[in-house]
Amino acid sequence: MLIDTDVFIWYMRGNTKALDELEKHRNFSLSVVTYMELVQGMRNNKELTALRKALKSWNCNIIYLSEEISSKAMFYVEQHYLSHSMQIADALIGATAASYGMPLLTGNDKHYKVVKEISLKKFRP
Repeated sequence: MLIDTDVFIWYMRGNTKALDELEKHRNFSLSVVTYMELVQGMRNNKELTALRKALKSWNCNIIYLSEEISSKAMFYVEQHYLSHSMQIADALIGATAASYGMPLLTGNDKHYKVVKEISLKKFRP
């Protein structure tokens, strides 16, 4: 299971449904793009340390960008930016899920629904 950025944001805000999902899907993966988005949202080193500790406790796997992921993301932006405003980060996260054949857990399913290769699991906070 690949977890989208928004689920972690809900978790960090204290949402119990997000915590339940993360606990339920231990050994989940996240895109390096999600990790970087989360780091950019940190207010201090204490929050960053807490995030790293939580990811380690869940045995989280960070998936780095590859040529395949980049190529798929480029295609998604070409195909869906003008019609659906596909953003770079969403294209890269979606391409990661598609490249690894993983379902994507997200509360932002509208960002990904145009990409038929992605199996979406909807998160509702």
